Amino acid sequence: MNSDPIPSDTWHALETAVALRQLSTAETGLSGAEARERLSRHGPNRLAAAPRPGWLRRFARQFHNLLIYTLLVAAATTVWLGDHLDAAVIFGVVLINAVIGFIQEGKAERALEAVHAMLASRAMVLRDGERHEIDAADLVPGDVVLIESGTRVPADLRLLTTKNLRIDEAALTGESVPVDKDPAPVAAVAPLAERCDMAYAGTVVAVGQGTGLVVATAGHTEIGRIGRLVSGVQSLATPLTRRLDQFARQITLFILLVSVATFLWGSRVGGLPALDIFLAVVGLAVAAIPEGLPAIVTITLAIGTAAMARQRAIVRRLPAVETLGSVGVICTDKTGTLTKNEMTAVRLLLPGQRVDVSGAGYAPEGGFHVDGQAIDAERDGGVMRLARCALLCNDAQLHHSEAGGWALAGDPTEGALLALARKAGLDPAQEAARTPRIDSIPFESEHRYMATLHHDHAGRAFALLKGAPERVLALCVHGAAEQPLEQAAWQARMDEAAGEGQRMLALAECELPAGTRELATSDITPRFTLLGLVGLMDPPRPEAVTAVAECQAAGVRVVMITGDHATTAAAIGASLGLRDGHPISGAEIDTLDDAALSARLAQTDVIARASPEHKLRLVANLQAGGQLVAMTGDGVNDAPALKTADIGVAMGQRGTDAAREAADLVLTDDNFATIAGAVREGRTVFDNIKKSLLFILPTNGGEAGLILIAVFAGLAMPVTAAQILWVNMVTSITLDMALAFEPAEDGVMQRPPRPASEPLITRLLFMRVVYVSLLMMGAAFWVYHWELGRGSGLDVARTAVVNMLVMSEVFYLFNVRHFTASAWRWETLTGNRIAVWACGITLVLQALFTYAPPMQALFGTAALDAASWALIVALAAGKFVLVEIEKAVLRRFGVRRM
Repeated sequence: MNSDPIPSDTWHALETAVALRQLSTAETGLSGAEARERLSRHGPNRLAAAPRPGWLRRFARQFHNLLIYTLLVAAATTVWLGDHLDAAVIFGVVLINAVIGFIQEGKAERALEAVHAMLASRAMVLRDGERHEIDAADLVPGDVVLIESGTRVPADLRLLTTKNLRIDEAALTGESVPVDKDPAPVAAVAPLAERCDMAYAGTVVAVGQGTGLVVATAGHTEIGRIGRLVSGVQSLATPLTRRLDQFARQITLFILLVSVATFLWGSRVGGLPALDIFLAVVGLAVAAIPEGLPAIVTITLAIGTAAMARQRAIVRRLPAVETLGSVGVICTDKTGTLTKNEMTAVRLLLPGQRVDVSGAGYAPEGGFHVDGQAIDAERDGGVMRLARCALLCNDAQLHHSEAGGWALAGDPTEGALLALARKAGLDPAQEAARTPRIDSIPFESEHRYMATLHHDHAGRAFALLKGAPERVLALCVHGAAEQPLEQAAWQARMDEAAGEGQRMLALAECELPAGTRELATSDITPRFTLLGLVGLMDPPRPEAVTAVAECQAAGVRVVMITGDHATTAAAIGASLGLRDGHPISGAEIDTLDDAALSARLAQTDVIARASPEHKLRLVANLQAGGQLVAMTGDGVNDAPALKTADIGVAMGQRGTDAAREAADLVLTDDNFATIAGAVREGRTVFDNIKKSLLFILPTNGGEAGLILIAVFAGLAMPVTAAQILWVNMVTSITLDMALAFEPAEDGVMQRPPRPASEPLITRLLFMRVVYVSLLMMGAAFWVYHWELGRGSGLDVARTAVVNMLVMSEVFYLFNVRHFTASAWRWETLTGNRIAVWACGITLVLQALFTYAPPMQALFGTAALDAASWALIVALAAGKFVLVEIEKAVLRRFGVRRM
């Protein structure tokens, strides 16, 4: 064997004899001994399984967050101070947060299969001149493999012989129809989708037979190359994790600075004992840290995950729930994502008439339209003659699948013709019985047509013909009403349809002598009558058109990236409402630098003939321009871009294992329309997280403010550390969890996506937090001072302060349900019943906290009288009104979001 490996992108340019010579083999295959020697040298034809982190590492990963580290430090400090109760509560919250994330990731990982399943398990190979079925892992370069209809190609093959061979390469190239294969070499610069003399591992033979020379195995195949691209891509942090990390750094620095300043003031200026001021600083840190935030964020994301699961989307990583709500661009594959990957007859060109056909896919649903008006196909002789020919001159079968849809057995083009005939009301069994087939000439690439012979039980014999338009038209002498065929006119009509991305197929018939029982190629002469032409394409899903429009209304740009020809891609793009002018081709991308590519991307939303490397570069270019990018797809060729995008969305049914493995989100219904729902859910989840911050931070701010006032004024602490934790960890979380169930804000899909640079705490949100913190601090200090002023003990005063904080939270919960919309409406109470229940549970807990003897002993509380409760409720209600006044001012200035 030649020791110098042939580059993987040059085999298609070699003559078969040269390829055989380069690999020191023959068309009869290798000997058994040589195959064993090469197997030991090259290794098995098996892709390495994607490495997965162990359960311990996945669990430890849940703690990798600065805010979690801060909480752990606070817990360790409380342990050192001997306050084991406070430490246990903090440790418990951190553990619950980790367990929730760990369980969710584990569920997603178990739902996905390893990427090596892409390779076939068995292969038919020639060894010592004889056929042997072997494990595909034992294939080596130089083997000669036999492939036939229905088999998965086990390795990259340089085809040696073909017979009517067509291979479905959609998973690898995005090509929506099977590709005709021929052993003749092609140009060295031919892109992957145009290498007709190659068969690539993981693709599926649609029809025909062939033999091929194994030129690459395992990681050296195109699938293996794509796998290396995937492994070389670093996973990006999601917008939410970046914002949370930024927030954690900011709040940690803020708490540290305030704590140091407080300690220095208390010890140097206030003259307090060092231990006392240190305990006060610890209380300040515990008050200021939003201990419940990680749990609230995780719970909100988990609830969003459950909502997406109900909408048939599996979330692999919790932060991905929110990410779709942040994206500004969705780069989507065409085949199987925007379309159903099912060829469909969309137009009939009849003599003197054009008929448009509605419906998508193999389901016999839809109708026939002329100039926009529906027609009855059964009363149109031209439509029925063509539909009957499409049905009878056909080897495919359609049947109901277990999933409830229609499944095809056979060639996709013939499947489209069967669906067309069924739409016209024809029954395959009845038509086959009425005019049974006697003989046929199968489709061959040499003559480019299929012909069938039929009789009608009355002695009449006739032939039906379908095939490439130029070939069939050359065999036709008549058009409608036996009029001479006008070749130029038909060619013009074909060119128009082809310009709209349709593949054309011609159908014809002719009478044969009565009693004819056989059909030979010599019978196929220029004597046919043209019935018409059928325009075929893989059309957009109807729901995808709506979903694209909804995304665009939400300020999200949709870019279609496909392996199809530019003409086909532009036609699909136009029907989806995309900017289809001047599509960018993969060949053009190779000639552009990054600046020129950015300029071209600003002109069109359609990318054609794109390879995996092109998709990677497109995503990276958009990200470099400051965009958050989502990538959707289902093929092996989509996997690298799925991983490099800010969020990868894979199709679950048609999607390959490689695509699902690289994705953050998997759509189980393969429906692009689900993405629009996921964008809505993502925006709702982020809104709810911001509402949670808007709710929980003022409580922390108010508590910290109380402690600061006490330290600087030299007063006794208004609340103890244990009481602070009760508020932060029990009542705040109980109420805050209700916000995770908030429905979407009005107009959530009519606003532009958030800028990638927008912080979690915006200026308006910060102002609201400060404003409400001051109100809560003022109300709590008022109650504290009032209780002490009327002679109440310190325990009573502290109990009143805790209840003031909690009652303020109960009223404020209904303020924060909407960022700026008024709460003075009935929907505020009825729109989220979880909020009402949370308030009820919180009030019961506060009653136990105040009056139950065990709780009094544990937290140092005391019973309150009616006067205390009256003041607490009045102040909480007043704070509610003041927040509503602030919201009204914001609305007056046109502010609708924070």
